[in-house]
Amino acid sequence: MSWDDKRPMSPHLQVYKLPLTAKLSIVHRGTGTALFIGLILMVWVLAAAAAGEESWQSMHGFLSSWFGKLVLFGFTFSLYFHLCNGIRHLFWDMGKGLELEYAHKSGIAVIVASVILTVLTWLIA
Repeated sequence: MSWDDKRPMSPHLQVYKLPLTAKLSIVHRGTGTALFIGLILMVWVLAAAAAGEESWQSMHGFLSSWFGKLVLFGFTFSLYFHLCNGIRHLFWDMGKGLELEYAHKSGIAVIVASVILTVLTWLIA
C-alpha cells in the first residue's frame, strides 16, 4: 500500500452502516443538548414575563411565530425522545432487553412513542 492511496486506512462511516442503537445513542446525546438549550430558553421566557408587559409581548411574538413554534416543537420532541430512550436505558441497566433483536425493536418503539407523544401534546395544547 502506498502513501498516496486515497482509501480509508480503517473502518469508516462511508464503508459501514451504523446500527439503529448507535444512531439512537447519537440522537440521545443531541436531544440532551437540545434540552439544555431549551432550559436556557425557558429561563429567558420567565425573565421576559418578570420584566413586564412589553418584554412579554416581544417574547410571545417570537414564540407565536412559525420559527418559535418550530423551536417549541423540536423541544417537545427532544423531551419525549430523551425520556423514552432514558426508560429504555433503565431496562438495559437492569440487564433486560440487551439481545440484538429486542434492542432493535425497543429502538423503533422509542422513535414511534416519541413521535406519537409529541403529536398528541401539540394536538391537545
